[in-house]
Amino acid sequence: MATEFEFTVGQRVRVVQQIPRLSGTMTTRVEGTVASFGQSKTGSWFAHSEDKKLWLDRVEIVKDDGERVICNLDQYTRVEALEAGAAG
Repeated sequence: MATEFEFTVGQRVRVVQQIPRLSGTMTTRVEGTVASFGQSKTGSWFAHSEDKKLWLDRVEIVKDDGERVICNLDQYTRVEALEAGAAG
């Protein structure tokens, strides 16, 4: 994974993403345990790369309630390491 994000499967993290908008920045947060991470391709037909697909860095998080969330990692994303028992 060619990215500045550093985490491992099983590690507890908080993913903070900022989405720039005309009316200001929207911030989202997801906390949980890393289930998987890596690059995967999108269905973008216009991407001129391998297999004519766009490859994105992604991390799959399992939240405390069991919900699985897949986050696309970009320049507006921050991944923070948390202590194993941290919640909130």
